[in-house]
Amino acid sequence: MGGMEELPDYAERVLEVAELIPPGRVMTYGDVAEWLGEGGPRQVGRVMALYGAAVPWWRVVRSDGVLLPGHELSALAEYRSEGTPLREAPRGAEGHLPRLDMKRARWDGEGSHI
Repeated sequence: MGGMEELPDYAERVLEVAELIPPGRVMTYGDVAEWLGEGGPRQVGRVMALYGAAVPWWRVVRSDGVLLPGHELSALAEYRSEGTPLREAPRGAEGHLPRLDMKRARWDGEGSHI
């Protein structure tokens, strides 16, 4: 993990939470901020944009379940291999991209200990 030491403290904590999310589950940017008790969805989104490649970034998502713009297909491949609950796009929907089924996919941190 070369170069992790210059990560801002907050970023490091956000990434730690991202690593705790089990395969097949997701947390929203706001969930992560709430869990940490500091920052907000924007700060979490910014950390994920800058440093998220080091962790399972596809498990930290928008609260509406829309896949990360520009990364939809790589995220989708991860969701399919992890069995993350998806809502398939209605026929004729633009781009035919599913969304996350947030009711079923969202993880509340149960069973983990930080």
